[in-house]
Amino acid sequence: MPELPEVETMCRGLAGIVGRRIERADFPRGRVRPLLVEPARSVVARRLAGAEIVAVGRRGKRVVIELAAAGSMAASVDRRHWLVIEPRMTGLMLVVEPPSAEHVRLVVDLAGSASPRRFLFWDRRGLGTIRLLDDRGLEAACGAATLGPDGLGITGDDLASRLGRSRRAVKAALLDQRAVAGIGNIYACEILFRSGIDPRVTCRRLGRAAWERVAAEARRVLAEAVRLEGSSIGDETYRTADSRPGRAQTMHRVYGRVGEPCRACGTVIERIVLAQRATFLCRHCQRRR
Repeated sequence: MPELPEVETMCRGLAGIVGRRIERADFPRGRVRPLLVEPARSVVARRLAGAEIVAVGRRGKRVVIELAAAGSMAASVDRRHWLVIEPRMTGLMLVVEPPSAEHVRLVVDLAGSASPRRFLFWDRRGLGTIRLLDDRGLEAACGAATLGPDGLGITGDDLASRLGRSRRAVKAALLDQRAVAGIGNIYACEILFRSGIDPRVTCRRLGRAAWERVAAEARRVLAEAVRLEGSSIGDETYRTADSRPGRAQTMHRVYGRVGEPCRACGTVIERIVLAQRATFLCRHCQRRR
């Protein structure tokens, strides 16, 4: 958490910063756990100042902000760079006041009087990362050698070719970002429930029809969660860029519902640990075959 739907929602919430010029970037210092920033904070702040924001996009679970040197919206390749932020467990991209001042990791002030006047990255646990990359760095961090096809467009052929021979449990394999980008623990549970597949089944036991079901449900589950602006679960740390809770958790069929009846058959939802991750399933709807 956040996973693809939450990060996609963050990116959409930042749409208002596109075309704006960065006036100043600051890394507030406090006594909280520092997070990874590359290159050094002073270098990132200096390079961001004056840059124009060309686009905001997503690569898997990463927010990617494309930047151009000041006064060059149609910049040549060697003048482009990308601010890549990975929220990981508790990171948020915000255009409003943060939940707490001490966990603000990056503040970017924008020139002009239009709204928003700034955006920021907030991270309570400090597990997120902030990187300023050139073309080569972006390819290394988010290219095809690092990330698989995006979960919103994954196909059965993609999954069968990347995972079909694996001895791993299918739930664990779906979390591998090199196989499919963007799926995390929450949505892997939901995808497999809707596919009628036991999360403990090894990938090599699944046929082409099963992979087609998994791919179709992945696209459907993730798109639905994006429409509902992500899942705010537990302490509801996750919020949209304007600090509203997501609503996708209201549609969860198994995740976080241990002890509750399955909405399809009434069987009690169970929680198991698989590859050191909490996994939720209905043993009736997801029978081991």
